[in-house]
Amino acid sequence: MRREIVLDTETTGLSADGGDRLVEIGCVELVNRMPTGREFHVYINPERAVPVEAANVHGLTTEFLFDKPVFAKVARPFLDFIKADTLVIHNADFDVGFLNMELRKLSAPLISGNRVVDTLAIARRKHPGGPNTLDALCKRYGIDNSRRTKHGALLDSLLLAEVYIELLDERQARMELAASGKTGLLAKSNAGAPARVRPNPLPPRLSEAEAKAHMAFLETLGEAAIWLRYR
Repeated sequence: MRREIVLDTETTGLSADGGDRLVEIGCVELVNRMPTGREFHVYINPERAVPVEAANVHGLTTEFLFDKPVFAKVARPFLDFIKADTLVIHNADFDVGFLNMELRKLSAPLISGNRVVDTLAIARRKHPGGPNTLDALCKRYGIDNSRRTKHGALLDSLLLAEVYIELLDERQARMELAASGKTGLLAKSNAGAPARVRPNPLPPRLSEAEAKAHMAFLETLGEAAIWLRYR
């Protein structure tokens, strides 16, 4: 079983070393590249004022966050959710920098870079001409991001989960975001997605010997073969 956590954060600004803090964490669980429906989402009191510039990006104001738990109160549930599994993050250095800054304050275990998959790095290799923002990738892959009027950690994690599957060319696990209450839900669907032609055909998975054995078996069925009823 392969468990991965798609993760995003929102902050008071751009500098984890300059006094900015986390204000939101959103996580979505994937198992074998499929959504399980398990999510982790929390707003965080940053213990400082939220600059207007940051609030304009994510909509989280000082007043809204005033009664939310501080990071020390959510650190253990967060670590219990992500466990030691792979983290999938867009522009991972930014989010990991803030998470490790907060964890360091608590003398808690830090997040190692070798457990992180950076979807921005994947996108830059796959689409070197860019742009490779989350919105641009959603547009490229036909993913509905119309609900993303502002940045939001959980919503962005849900969208990134879809983008991640597309970046890996694992379309059978594609997901669509559908509204459900405050946080929404993941619905496995290919509706409305344009079909893409694989640039190179997959190599055959059956050996020549296996193919011959299969044909020999079919010959033994004769007129009892069920598909003959539908010819």
